[in-house]
Formats: sequence, structure tokens, C-alpha cells
Amino acid sequence: MALLITIHDVTPALSGRVQELWQLCAVRGVIPGLLVVPDWHGAAPIERDRGFAEWMRSCAEQGAEIFLHGERHDEIGLRRTWRDELRAIGRTNMEGEFLTLDYDAARGRIDRGLVRLRALGLSPIGFVPPAWLAKSATHRAVRDAGLAVSESDGEVLVHATGARLPSPVVRWSARGTLRAYGSVMQERLRWALQRSAPVMRIALHPADLDHPVTARSVERGLDTWLGERTQTQYADLGKRIPR
Repeated sequence: MALLITIHDVTPALSGRVQELWQLCAVRGVIPGLLVVPDWHGAAPIERDRGFAEWMRSCAEQGAEIFLHGERHDEIGLRRTWRDELRAIGRTNMEGEFLTLDYDAARGRIDRGLVRLRALGLSPIGFVPPAWLAKSATHRAVRDAGLAVSESDGEVLVHATGARLPSPVVRWSARGTLRAYGSVMQERLRWALQRSAPVMRIALHPADLDHPVTARSVERGLDTWLGERTQTQYADLGKRIPR
């Protein structure tokens, strides 16, 4: 059974928490994938922080798979329709950058992001839209951009083989005490009800460490899931998981 582990929101703006999450994984023998945002909220260009760029390259040399995670992550300058609002209920605090985008707009942001990551010596293998919110056109744009994989809330799309792999996501939210406890409960329910799913994902976010309840649950959750599964690389999905 596959277990995919990633750190989201990899940006110099959140470097302290990102590196804490890396260490939590490292002490457990895990090398997580890194979901990199080239310019967090339009205020943290990755090119300006040479130390952080070098750290990312070091992680990649150790085996971390690199993903593009939007261009700036937020929705500044974008307008939601009422349908978009319905899709995003409870999912994000205006951080669904690709929620409203058509093919051309998505492809433009993906292409610009890839140029910036590659200029730093990184080789992205896939794309994950912020909050997993995107239209199907975005996943076509990912495929056409030559990337091997992308993700939605419920699936991993392996573009190299055409496979769509159902995959629950274990994640937390520290945005308020109620959400923190609710996300801990959700993680336990995933364990109780979906632990036999062929492909599981653990998505770690820097903000998970901002609340003591979620911070403790992240460590416990990693230990629990790794007690039954071995981490899988995205690059191996097409080889190990049947279509």
C-alpha cells in the first residue's frame, strides 16, 4: 500500500516551519516531497533567498521530489463565481489560486513557475494546486507542460500513464481551535475508515505547527501511518499501482 508524504507551502516566507516539518520527517526516515511556491502572496520571490534555494537543492539531492504549488498561492486579482464559492466552502481562506482559472490562465502560471524553479536548479515532476482547488483544464495544462503528476482533493493523476488513482488525504488545519480539533478527528477517522486504501497521502503544512493540538497530532499521525506503510515516491506510482 502506497503512502505519499509531502510538505506544502514551501517558501522562504515560511522557511522556519517548513524546515521543522522536514526534520520531523527526517527523524522518521522519510524524505517528503516539497511543494514549492515561487512567490508566496507576491511578496517572497524564491530567487531572493539564496540560502533557502540552496536548502531546497540539498533536499532534492537527498531524494525529495519537487512540485510546483501555484505561482503565488493566493487569489489576489481573481474573482470567484457563486459556483466557485460553493466548491471552496470550508476548504481555504482565499488561497485557491487555481480555483477560477481556465486552461490558458492556468498554463501561463504553470509555465512561469516552472521557469523559475528550473532556474534555481530544481527539476519539478508535478503540480499540486493550492487547496487542491482547480478545474479539469488545469490538469490538462499540467500534462501539456510535460509534468508527470498532479493532484486533486480525491485523486492523484499520473499523466505519464493516464492513471487516476483514488487517494484520501490526511491533513490538518490550525486556523482556529475548533478547526484544529476537527482536523485531528478527521485524521483519526481516516485511520479508522480508510487505512486500507491502496494510496494514501499525508499533506503537511507549515501552519500545522502553529497550534499545539495539530502539532501533536502531526507527529502522532506520522508515526501511526508509517507503522503500517512505507513511504512511496510519486515517480514509482505508475510502476507499483495498477490502473
